Amino acid sequence: MPLDEMDHFSIRTIKLEECKEFYETVLGMSVGDRPPLDFPGYWMYVGKMAVVHLVGIDEDDPSGLIEYLGDVDLDDLDGGGAVDHLAFRASDVDELKSRLEKLKIPYRERMVPEMNLQQVFLEDPNNITIELNYYD
Repeated sequence: MPLDEMDHFSIRTIKLEECKEFYETVLGMSVGDRPPLDFPGYWMYVGKMAVVHLVGIDEDDPSGLIEYLGDVDLDDLDGGGAVDHLAFRASDVDELKSRLEKLKIPYRERMVPEMNLQQVFLEDPNNITIELNYYD
């Protein structure tokens, strides 16, 4: 059973609208089609691919989410847990840095000269580290 490719990752959050805004405004993703599930959420697209599933928690009635994905302790939602970071290949690092500075979003830069790779790291509203890779 070989794996073919990464499909998507999900972020369960009580900061649904803040996350949607981050992935749209900061990373340039767009909200796209999502099936009618019994819990709030957004599917965030890069091109035609829904790569980030934002899974909202209806604190008044979380039963649909619990039935579909299982229950979690809300205190465990900050950060990536055992997952260290999520990485994307990207283009136009100068445009990203300008956007981050305008939005006052802190970031860190790294260079990997052996790979002609410039990296930018930042955190989303849930303190999940996002890595953006810019190959020369």
